[in-house]
Amino acid sequence: MSLREKVTVKIPASTANLGPGFDTLGMALSLYAWLEIKPASQTTFHLYGDHLTGLPSDKSNLIFEVAQMVFDEAGVSVPELEISMYSDIPLTRGLGSSASAIVGALVGANALIGSPLSNDKLLDLATALEKHPDNVGASLYGGIITAAWDGQCVDYLRIEPHQDLQTLVIVPDFQLSTSKARNVIPQQFGMSDVVHNVSRSSLLVAALASGRLDMIQKAMSDRIHQPYRASLVPGMTEILERATEHGALGAALSGAGPTVLTLVDRHDIRKDELEQYLMGIMKQEGITASALWLDPDLDGALILPDQDERPFLDRIKGEVNA
Repeated sequence: MSLREKVTVKIPASTANLGPGFDTLGMALSLYAWLEIKPASQTTFHLYGDHLTGLPSDKSNLIFEVAQMVFDEAGVSVPELEISMYSDIPLTRGLGSSASAIVGALVGANALIGSPLSNDKLLDLATALEKHPDNVGASLYGGIITAAWDGQCVDYLRIEPHQDLQTLVIVPDFQLSTSKARNVIPQQFGMSDVVHNVSRSSLLVAALASGRLDMIQKAMSDRIHQPYRASLVPGMTEILERATEHGALGAALSGAGPTVLTLVDRHDIRKDELEQYLMGIMKQEGITASALWLDPDLDGALILPDQDERPFLDRIKGEVNA
């Protein structure tokens, strides 16, 4: 085994479901976390940024546990690690914060020991932890991922996003746990609802793969999760129904929420109108929120060059400000 001195990984945020594609469709977004892993004599953590406040700084930390999974899978031992992380991805908002941490730990730990595991194996491990492949697949590979998981292996295809596709996400200043958002969804559905979602999800994948941005609005209609989660995100129902009147190609709850995602043609002249409309709905509901214009990330998890000897936070600040 060739053990590297350190590995630094840049991991994108992600949005999942894209309306009807519940647990199957994900897209990487240009909002990032950075993770550095080093072998050490004693495990230590350096967690930077407001979005990591309160996370464990001992071996119960998810990143440490996931890294050890990689070492166990590869049959090697690296029992102590120095872990540094900075993240611009808000926690429990529906932007794949846990998926980015899992993917970063998997990719970083694997690279640290010479990359014995394939990316497809890393995706299987990540999905076993997340229980669905959409967020982790998007963070790992970038672009748009459509995927199916049989409980052991993931079958997926990566779609290159159309060059004109952009997103506007509205991030409310409150958290919504995935478990709470899942608990409101029924366990059984009528045939008409199932057919509705299968047809729209199929249409959406075809529209994204062929660059038919004009078909997105009709394809993003959902009857499986968003109607039941609407009560958890004030204003969401109106946004889903009316965002396209203000310039959106389509609107959806991002992941489990509470972030709301709109897909936009980057050349549309109504982008300012759309942002004002969405933020106005939040204000009307008494919710403070942030608006972020994000592009699809095309690269997925990237291992950064290690010849830069500056301290971790200095390097990351250079990336953030680039």
